[in-house]
Amino acid sequence: MKQLMLLLFIVMISQFSFSQIEISGQVKDQNGPVSFANVVLIDSTKTIKTYDIADEKGAFVLETEKGKYTLQVSILGYQNWEKEVVFESNQILEDILLKRSTEELDEVIIKDKKPLIERKPDRLIFNVENSVAASGGNALEALSAAPGVNVENDGIGMIGRGASRVMINGRILQLSGEALVEFLNSIAADDIKKIEIITNPPAKYEAAGSGGLLNIIYKKGVGDFWKNSTTFAYNQNKYDFYTLRNNFLYNKNKIKLNISVNGDIGNERSIETVETRYPSGPWQTNLDVKKQKDQMSGRLLLDYDITKKTSIGIQYLGNFSQPDRNDRALTNILNNTNTLDSLFRSNGKNNREINSHIYNLHMISKIDTLGRKISVDLDYFDYENKLERDFIVNTFSSNEEFLRINQAQINLSDQLINNFSAKVDVEHPLKLIDLSYGAKLSFIKTENDLQNFNTITGTPELDTGLSNEFEYNEDIQALYVRGSKKINDKLQMQIGLRLENTITKGVSKTLNQTNKNDYLKLFPTFYVSYEKNENHNFSFNYGRRITRPSFRDLNPFRSFTNSNSFSEGNPFIQPSFKDIFEFNYTYKEVLTTNAFLNITSDGYGVLFTADPDNNIQAIIRRNYYDSYVGGIGEIYTFNKISWWESQNQFFIVGYKRSIDNDIDAITRNGVQLYVDLSNRFSLSKSTKLQLDFFYSSKYRGGLYENGERYGLDFGLRQNFLNNDLKLSLYFNDIFDTGSQNNNISEINGVEVVSGQNYSRRFFRFSLSYSFGNKKIRVKKRNFGNDDERQRAN
Repeated sequence: MKQLMLLLFIVMISQFSFSQIEISGQVKDQNGPVSFANVVLIDSTKTIKTYDIADEKGAFVLETEKGKYTLQVSILGYQNWEKEVVFESNQILEDILLKRSTEELDEVIIKDKKPLIERKPDRLIFNVENSVAASGGNALEALSAAPGVNVENDGIGMIGRGASRVMINGRILQLSGEALVEFLNSIAADDIKKIEIITNPPAKYEAAGSGGLLNIIYKKGVGDFWKNSTTFAYNQNKYDFYTLRNNFLYNKNKIKLNISVNGDIGNERSIETVETRYPSGPWQTNLDVKKQKDQMSGRLLLDYDITKKTSIGIQYLGNFSQPDRNDRALTNILNNTNTLDSLFRSNGKNNREINSHIYNLHMISKIDTLGRKISVDLDYFDYENKLERDFIVNTFSSNEEFLRINQAQINLSDQLINNFSAKVDVEHPLKLIDLSYGAKLSFIKTENDLQNFNTITGTPELDTGLSNEFEYNEDIQALYVRGSKKINDKLQMQIGLRLENTITKGVSKTLNQTNKNDYLKLFPTFYVSYEKNENHNFSFNYGRRITRPSFRDLNPFRSFTNSNSFSEGNPFIQPSFKDIFEFNYTYKEVLTTNAFLNITSDGYGVLFTADPDNNIQAIIRRNYYDSYVGGIGEIYTFNKISWWESQNQFFIVGYKRSIDNDIDAITRNGVQLYVDLSNRFSLSKSTKLQLDFFYSSKYRGGLYENGERYGLDFGLRQNFLNNDLKLSLYFNDIFDTGSQNNNISEINGVEVVSGQNYSRRFFRFSLSYSFGNKKIRVKKRNFGNDDERQRAN
């Protein structure tokens, strides 16, 4: 009840306003109403006091204070209208009659060439709709193509900054790891307008996520607009899969509607290698996986303008997938003379079903024409992951003679996640400062039920020692306030504070163990920018972030891969904190110097430990380190040639980590060189070519030494039928050199070398056809909203 009262309090204080009067009227010409005219009220200092855009019937409403003003009305194709006015009370004006200009335009088509990459003071914007690399792909592939974003296996993050959280239209996804990857695979890249890469998010956003935020923004139609797009894509790696998508946009009068349906069918391959170098001899494991891509997803977005100032809307995203897989693993067990002693052969089959649903109800209302507005979001998210895994591990002698069954099991797993959140955001500009504030409540509940059956005898028998029930609840209450001020024409500042109270409870019913946590933390943010002149711009920002452990990390149960390998969670893991410092200097809007420092305290993570006496490998989780990660880089944009646009990033990143004294491990501190080159060529108005290259040097960071990686990508897009038909060809990682390799760590005197390749090299062919109303009018109005969801698995 206290939490609901808090939300009501925020809503109520947002409605307080200064004494205002209301001025209304209608804009016409000799033939009747003039739609979408700009109506501006200017005070005695020649400053715009307030403004409005007339609706379809030419009507407008201005809210202002008493006084003397200049009223101006303008719209393309008409002569400007102006009049001195004095307002003392609410007033309905006589009709404003406009005269057509001598040069009349029947129709205006807007042609805007947006750059592939844009740099803003607090974020980098990757315009996906202009990317050849993303054409016909999905959201995960679009993120992979974004500059500075690293997508590897089940992890998504920024170079040198760590794991990032992902948002959809400003709403955070409560998914991570494999669950997040599966969800992003269901979103069509062709439905995405842009991706915002926010390295140090302001106080409005959740404090979670040490690696910043990646905000995926969907396309939206303009006024009097409808469009339907159908895309077919064929992807080829070791295996192949097919994609069919359809997206419908409708924007007319007060209604904005978007319906999207996507489907995939086929398979992809992943390979993992691990060599564990025990004193008695190395164990070499090769895992080959064939994973099914069958899935169907849908999206519905409906917005309705109740009045000129208030809009409500609903949004639904659903994903239904069956990522079944067949895997084979071979483990060669060698002695200290590198002679084969014995080997494990394992075969596994996963039957899996994943369903997720995201529901959103939102409202945005302009309180007045001074810029004050309020937005409210109610969100509900549910996720279910059902898994049946059947696997067997056989032991053979060095001459391939069968010795025994090492392990045979059937695992039945059911994971349920539910999240409800409610939030209010208020923008409240004042004379001295632009103020915004808000509140949020979030309730997450996850249930994990694992049943393990031993099948060595041929008859499944429940193994209670390897079965587990785990329940986790997390409640977060947050308040934030943010103020920004333009000191003068050169200097701007922004300060924000976010207060979050977190209450968690983890219950292992199998182990009869309960763990609770309750903490209240303050997260400050600070931004300052100084524009010396049009050629030199400086900015600095600071923020504090939190990384909370995932549900899987907290589950104390121990699960075995085979008799010599297991993984277990840790319910006593505490959240880690990161202080982020960032400096930017931009010269002539083409060259940016970026320097950053991230300081992590009480960091937690995964440790791949080994027992050299018993040849047992364990994957454990715990808080064990503090770290410093800093870097400096240059970002250069070349656009001096009309047919060539190039975005180039060069970064040097340094890693320094200190670990707890009780961990017998080698810390590996070092320096990484990272280069990202993206080039887009316009061979003609209808032919675009994209050539991208990245390079990551061999480097030491944390407990690992990471191998050298580089990749070359090539894409070609050809438009036909006045851009209604688009054909794209894309080759990713042509030389198959971009995957993780030669990753080395050493714990307890045992060195482990690993590598992964998750079908990074592939070819994609896509064909997209669009039809609909192609008139894009100059006179239009925009609508905006959003924020919330992430961590599972």
